[in-house]
Order: sequence, then C-alpha cells, then structure tokens
Amino acid sequence: MSSDVRRRVRIVVFPGFELLDLSGPLCAFNLASEAHQASYLVDVISAHGGTVASDWGVPIHTSRASRGKPVDTLLVVGGPPDSTVDGDADTVALIRKLARRARRVASVCTGAFLLATAGLLDGRSATTHWRYAPLFQQRFPRVRVDADKIFVRDGNVWTSAGITSGIDLTLALIEDDFGIEVSKAVARDMVVYHRRSGGQSQFSTLLELEPSSDRVRDALNFAREHLHEPLPVERMAAAARISARQFARLFLKETGDTPARVVERLRTEAALPRIQEGTEPIDIVARKVGFGDKDRMRRAFLRIYGQPPRALRRATVASKSQGGVSRARKSPLPEGSGSSGLLSARRSPPRVV
Repeated sequence: MSSDVRRRVRIVVFPGFELLDLSGPLCAFNLASEAHQASYLVDVISAHGGTVASDWGVPIHTSRASRGKPVDTLLVVGGPPDSTVDGDADTVALIRKLARRARRVASVCTGAFLLATAGLLDGRSATTHWRYAPLFQQRFPRVRVDADKIFVRDGNVWTSAGITSGIDLTLALIEDDFGIEVSKAVARDMVVYHRRSGGQSQFSTLLELEPSSDRVRDALNFAREHLHEPLPVERMAAAARISARQFARLFLKETGDTPARVVERLRTEAALPRIQEGTEPIDIVARKVGFGDKDRMRRAFLRIYGQPPRALRRATVASKSQGGVSRARKSPLPEGSGSSGLLSARRSPPRVV
C-alpha cells in the first residue's frame, strides 16, 4: 500500500469510556504516521461533540461527526459496565450511521456490545473481553463469539478482546493498510509484541477469582491440575487442609461462588479450545475435562457460553471454511439495526488489562 494514501480514522467515545481503549490505538496510528511513512488522519468523535470524560474522569475533547467526509475506519472503544454505554442510544445511532459510509468497522474490548447493539455483528464472528463473553453471547445469539481470540476479523468488521488488545488490533489494521514492515516498526517503538501468542483463556477464571486465602488458592490449583478426575468438595477441602464445611464457607466468602460452579467453569474453559479447534468426538472431550458425559457438558456450555458445544464447533468450522478469523467474509456492512442489547453486570469487578 502506498504511503501517499491518507486514511481517515474516526474513533468513537462516550461518557465513561475506557481511556486505554482510546490512547493505545491513538499512539499506534500516530507512530505509524509520524515515524514510519504511513498516513492516517485521526478524529476522536462523540455523539454530541465537546468534552467527554473517561471512566477515570480524564476529559477528552471530541468533535461531532461532520457530514460528507469519507470514513475509512470507524473504531469504537469500550468501557466498564457501570459507564453510560449501558443506555447511550445516541452513540449507537451514531455508530450505525457512520458504519454505512465506512470501509471497515472495528471495536476495542466491550465496544463490541455497541457494534452488536447497532446490528453490525449479526451472523459474524466476534470477540470481546473474556469476562463479558458469556453475557455477550447470551445477549446477541446471532453473533458467533470466539471468546479466546485476541482479535477477530470477519470481512470488514474487526473486534478485539480486553483493553490492551486494542493495540494488537491497531497493529493488524496498520499491517492491512501499509504492510508488515510498518506494523513491526510501530510495535518495536511501542515495545509490544507484533503478534501476541496465546488467547484470552490464560486470563480468565483463576485470575478473576484472585482469592486472598492460600488455602483456597491451593484448592483451585489442585482442581485445575485434576479436572479430569472427580472433584467433590471433600477432595478440594483436603487439598486446602481444612474440613469440608469450613472449606465451603471460606470458598464462598473468598470467591463469591460455590466450589461446584467454579469447577464447572474451569472445565468449560478447558473444553472450549478442544471443541472449537479439535476433531475429537464431543463425548471424548467431556470425559477428558471431567464432565463425565456430553449431556452434563452441554448444560454447562449453555449456562456459560449460551450455546451448546456442537453449535460452537460448527461456527468455528464455518468461519474457517470462509477464510478463518483473518479474512472471513467480504460482505458489506448491514445498514439496518439487528440484535439489541445493553452491556450490564451485577457488579463491577476489577478491570483486567
């Protein structure tokens, strides 16, 4: 791609947005333009323009979307579940309007909820922060959620995982526009991996729980190492070196959940990559991760991911047959609204970068 091509990027923010969702991509686009012969014109916009405060109160000056100017890339940031993204209909309307004129659309972290609410992800593969992936799948059943990817490209729609993955996404956008050498140079300047290895699962259940008790941590580590075996509360209590009754009370206090539910989550996370990427029969996977039979695993997947294992495997196979997550489809963006839903949570857990 010639460096003479000037690409206009519009980044959408809203009151309570996550600051790093904005600053990471901004830094990458700026370095590409100022130091590496790429050329981006970046505007930070909001539904009403003017000053918009981030979730930490840092004010950012934004513009209103001007009519007539072409949009190359529309990038939507995310925010914590208690921000006003929950019901910002004006922001959703702005995204839906600009997406019709954009060559491509992208989101960072929970910004995927806004794309989905605007109807831009129906029938597509997408990802979001691992903590909210089950909720996302429940709210938007027409979206194929790939919960373990750092970012996903489906045609001209790109979505990324939690917070810092916005940098990974932007490096991929830069590579798509101006080539791999430019994106590598930007990554070196930012002192980040050009392509990060591993998926989001390395950050999920065990990291989310973060118990302060050594006994509970020991029990969780024991459970993770023995998922393929029966794990009644008595066995986990023995690993914690306390009685079953004491362990159950301590575990609930430290994690907010029961041992049985947490073990179920650990097993579904262990099963997910086998289901999506492998060819093992479903019942074999169920036995290997400790569910015992495929019906128990199916019920767990429905509770946690909103879809049964076979549906998730079919979605992965379909995505690969159309070119994979890197280049899945070339269909234009839908102009109307599709699925609707709002980002929400019972409580606001600590954000994970």
